[in-house]
Amino acid sequence: MLSTTKSRQMSGQTQVQALPEAKKTQPKADPLRAEKMKKREKLRIIPLGGLGEIGKNMTALEYGDHILVIDCGLMFPKEEMLGVDLVIPQTKYLEDNRDKICGIFITHGHLDHSGALPYILPRLRCPVYAAKLTTEMIKEKFKEFSIENAQIKQIDPGQKFQLGVFKIETLALSHTIPDEMGLIIDTPVGRFVYIVDFKFDFQNIEERKIFRNLADIGKSGVRCLFLDSTGAEVEGQSVSEIKVKESIDSLVRGTRGRVIVTSFSSNISRIQSVLDAAKSNGRKVAISGRSMEQMVEIATKIGYLKIPQGLLIDVRQINSLPDSSVVILCTGSQGEEYAALIRMAAGDHKQIKIKPGDTIILSSSVVPGNERSVADTINNLFREGAEVIYGGEAAEIHASGHAKADELKIMISLIKPECFIPIHGEYRHLFRHAQIARSLGIDSEKIFVINNGEIVEFDKEKARLSKERIPAGYVLVDGLGVGDVGNIVLRDRQAMGKDGVLVAIMTID
Repeated sequence: MLSTTKSRQMSGQTQVQALPEAKKTQPKADPLRAEKMKKREKLRIIPLGGLGEIGKNMTALEYGDHILVIDCGLMFPKEEMLGVDLVIPQTKYLEDNRDKICGIFITHGHLDHSGALPYILPRLRCPVYAAKLTTEMIKEKFKEFSIENAQIKQIDPGQKFQLGVFKIETLALSHTIPDEMGLIIDTPVGRFVYIVDFKFDFQNIEERKIFRNLADIGKSGVRCLFLDSTGAEVEGQSVSEIKVKESIDSLVRGTRGRVIVTSFSSNISRIQSVLDAAKSNGRKVAISGRSMEQMVEIATKIGYLKIPQGLLIDVRQINSLPDSSVVILCTGSQGEEYAALIRMAAGDHKQIKIKPGDTIILSSSVVPGNERSVADTINNLFREGAEVIYGGEAAEIHASGHAKADELKIMISLIKPECFIPIHGEYRHLFRHAQIARSLGIDSEKIFVINNGEIVEFDKEKARLSKERIPAGYVLVDGLGVGDVGNIVLRDRQAMGKDGVLVAIMTID
């Protein structure tokens, strides 16, 4: 007989009666733990840069103990940021959670997507994933900063791989730089598609494969699409790179003097067009500008540029050749201080002096904020007697790398997302892009126009804007100082620049 029972005989049967059980104490509810568990079951979209501005693109996707970071870009300083060299994202949240970071994926090599890596990666100490050209560009930049032992892993277009809970497939896209890639990201709460800078080149037959891929993705069921908004205000479609190539060749052929072409140094297809135009018209090519020389070297090494033997000459040789035999490819399309074209326009270039008969082609668009410096450069070139061809797409000498409104409509229609988050652009661009998505039938409640630091949370049923916000301001790079300069210093510099006087006092003896 168990000690916890009593027995008694009744009608010839033995009955066992249990003693009253002790009351079980229920564990106290922990609201903080419950909230943490809820967070772990959600995908949190955390933009740290690129929303409401042009540049410093950076977004984090967080699920439980796993964070995937997409891009790590910089932004050029605004006019009022006197003395500041660069602006990079604030990454305190990532630094506090560095153990969760599975990796940083860089979509392409432009500085507004990759330029902040040398400043931020040493703080995060995580692997970087990028395509072939982007990888080479990052390695070259790390050499300048003496960054060693960085984990840089090459990823090819169409490759599938996994980082933590994120199953990723890369998507080849067209842009003004090779190896532009979008991301198809499968998460525990659905499939997400992340596409930054892209365009559709409808005259290029190879684009048909991209359309087929996009249509297949749309059939698979996409929870949310993130899409570049830069061209949302502009109606129509992008100019084809094939048309730009024809225009440059025509200008070189119709010019008797020297031809000087400036473009973004990362625009490999444009550089190839200039090289091809020079060759077909019997001219030699000289390159001026460090970033242009560096990019030509990298792209040639990995086979992305095809340069015929004997086509390139040293810039010091141009004066020994007839003007009709020379093409000069140079930096300075954005009016950057000390760039080759700016020094030519100011008469400060050691080897190249602008003279009547020269034709200068600005094969680029003006990045917002650089309008005044570009206009000053053009004015100075005219003063020196040159003929200047500018106007970008209007003059058919440049093709933007950012899709216009019609192309954005095509992309959204192919992907067919349930939710939509416009990215990469000033607030007006994001707002216009949201209107486009709404016109295509996406529910207004499933379109999120957000700012840096705001968080959108996805669980398996719905998406919502979180009440939580993450610090996502500016970090200013001023010379060797990173984050040393704040609003007070900028205010003092503005006051000094406007009506201040600087007096230096020295004790000689």
